[in-house]
Amino acid sequence: MRVVFAGTPEVAVPSLNALVESDHEVIAVVTRPDAPAGRGRRLVPSPVGARAEELGLEVLKPERPSEADFVARLGELAPDCCPVVAYGALVPQRVIDLATHGWVNLHFSLLPRWRGAAPVQHAVIAGDTQTGACTFSLVKAMDAGPVYDRIQTPIEAGTTAGDLLSELAVDGAGLLVRTLDAIAAGTAVATPQPEDGVTMAPKLTVEDARLDFTRTATELDRQIRGCTPAPGAWALFRGERFKVITAAPSEGQAPAGQLVVSKKSVHVGTGEGLLELVQIQPPGKKAMRAADWARGVQFEAAESLT
Repeated sequence: MRVVFAGTPEVAVPSLNALVESDHEVIAVVTRPDAPAGRGRRLVPSPVGARAEELGLEVLKPERPSEADFVARLGELAPDCCPVVAYGALVPQRVIDLATHGWVNLHFSLLPRWRGAAPVQHAVIAGDTQTGACTFSLVKAMDAGPVYDRIQTPIEAGTTAGDLLSELAVDGAGLLVRTLDAIAAGTAVATPQPEDGVTMAPKLTVEDARLDFTRTATELDRQIRGCTPAPGAWALFRGERFKVITAAPSEGQAPAGQLVVSKKSVHVGTGEGLLELVQIQPPGKKAMRAADWARGVQFEAAESLT
């Protein structure tokens, strides 16, 4: 099939690569407009946009996919299908209809659980034991279209959202190609999603990543892993933001937020159990082992993270 691929972040790049290497013909790529980055705030293309340019593909960067020029160009291209991975903008129905077989979305969850922008992050934070990826036919309602195919993967102890996204980006690319192969062969069947079991996964904010030490050590561990690498879990130490990169639940008890420091370890009290801080990033410094940080701090009695 002749396809126009839509995607923006790094997790969408494996799908673009897989499509280019498949039997399908990628005739153009749609991505979000260039965005300012770095200290100089220089405009840079998205990861998908940059990869498409390397491949010599036509790149379309509408501010909104409803723009007349974009709609006209997509109509001229007349794709058989538009596979999409984390594009980052709502696609109007009239644009979906421009592709013979519509738009096919690769989403990193086991729909209907975790519809939205941050499904893997919410799965980790909620303590799900498995997640996966689905391909479905794009409709107006968010992530609500009928599902073509899916894969599953366990969420192991200690796994971060970043780890899972990297894994699913690669495995999901194969799923997306397999779905397009089935559509081209006329064997694809899309099954409507059940109405029960729908949960939402909105984008995580910086405030969502703030640690509340009245919660249990297990819950805090999941929050930290779900917020890694972004937006990054944090608390306040002496009134400044203190990032927690990795941690682990531990036995024992101390008042919520209170630091328990020894020569070899740093723990913090929670609502249930202790949380061992393994790797942290103090204000204005690089990431380091918590024990190394503690050796350079003159602690006062009963200091806490808040």
